[in-house]
Amino acid sequence: MSGPRTTGGRLLLVLALAAAVTVFTATVPLLRGFFDLRVYYGTVHTWVHHGGRIYDYRVPGTSYGFTYPPFAALVMLPLAPLGRTSAIVASLLVNLAALAVVLRILAGPGWRRHGWYRWSLCLCLLALFEPLRDTFSFGQVNLVLLALVLGDCLLLATGRERWAGAGTGLAAAVKLTPALFIGLLLLAGRRRAAGVATAVALAATGLAAWADPGASRFYWTEALWDTGRVGRLDYVSNQSLQGVLARLGEPGRPLWATAVLLTLCVWAWRARRAVRAGDPAAAFALTGAAACLVSPITWVHHLVWLLPSFAVLLRAGRPRIAGALFAVLCTSVVWLWFDDASGIGGFLGSNTYTWITLGLLLGLPAGQSRGARLPLARRVSISATVPTPSPESPAATAVADQPESSAAGDAAAATGVVTDAGRDLTTRSPSSEPTGSTRPAAAKPQSSSLRASWYTANPPPA
Repeated sequence: MSGPRTTGGRLLLVLALAAAVTVFTATVPLLRGFFDLRVYYGTVHTWVHHGGRIYDYRVPGTSYGFTYPPFAALVMLPLAPLGRTSAIVASLLVNLAALAVVLRILAGPGWRRHGWYRWSLCLCLLALFEPLRDTFSFGQVNLVLLALVLGDCLLLATGRERWAGAGTGLAAAVKLTPALFIGLLLLAGRRRAAGVATAVALAATGLAAWADPGASRFYWTEALWDTGRVGRLDYVSNQSLQGVLARLGEPGRPLWATAVLLTLCVWAWRARRAVRAGDPAAAFALTGAAACLVSPITWVHHLVWLLPSFAVLLRAGRPRIAGALFAVLCTSVVWLWFDDASGIGGFLGSNTYTWITLGLLLGLPAGQSRGARLPLARRVSISATVPTPSPESPAATAVADQPESSAAGDAAAATGVVTDAGRDLTTRSPSSEPTGSTRPAAAKPQSSSLRASWYTANPPPA
């Protein structure tokens, strides 16, 4: 059944979907009470206004405190003069801006062709995506980090290589997981950008060490290696390889290290092949999936790094696969095994998101862009210009140029304009995850009625 053709009909459909999504997100997914933002806010206020130490702060009523590298605390200093409500508003605005940047880069230069209607459908779908809605509800920073790393891709694609790599370096200094994208730059032969990223990450880390030597010493010698500060490895929200092993009762490091090594080998092989096939968009998506797998702790909201994978699937003409995987990641299905992940059902179900991530790493299409493709030899500069499409082999247009068939098809087109994105990223160029906030003090963190209360016990002055 085709969707509405008139502007009024489309507007009514968008308003109805927006209302349904609003009701759903307000009642069904179980909100997070900006728990991570509470960690950031309390840490910065204690540090700045009360002379406390960064890693000594705990959210009242919980055992959770700041677990990011010290540079992240410097980045969050703008929270110091804000009140709690202002901090929430700032978090929402920053994440909205980051989401706009991510979608703009993934959509490519032809993003305007899809119009308000398809983009509205796209946003309604994204509001259901559990990692994304948790990012907003927790007040998390992963979406900002994704925007920074994608920004480097845009700089490389448009020939503005002077500062390419700086965003990746900053992201790696805030959290360790994005550091894998420096490896991708090396695999792609972008040594200058990799050098810039490394230099920026080291400079940011050095700045943090100068600002608070004691905090830096503690983090790099103790806190980094203590995963217990972040949360339980076997907690169902941990959708990394180590989370799978921990739920099996095998938390030993040798087995996990072997799994990580094998995963990195697969990633390096597939990412290198994608780059050589002129499909760095796929290489980027593979890196995001691999980073989620090898990180000791990958909470569900960290899986925003999978968004580029769905863009690649749609670009490669796999909308049904993309839709099915996306739908599963909207269901919060892993929480069905919150209390008991034993047995074959628990093993399969509680690790559902890990299986999706692993499947993307192993099976994501690479080198199948409908747009122009560039073979990338080891020594060929990725900044080479794409030949102008000829009449015999014109560049493919975005999905949006195809006839409309349904509202769902329109939404897929809006999220799948990565045909241009794949070309955009190639035209002129080929954690210890520190947050324990997914597990607040409540017995069931998925229950909105049992959320941890706001920072009320002796709150620092705004």
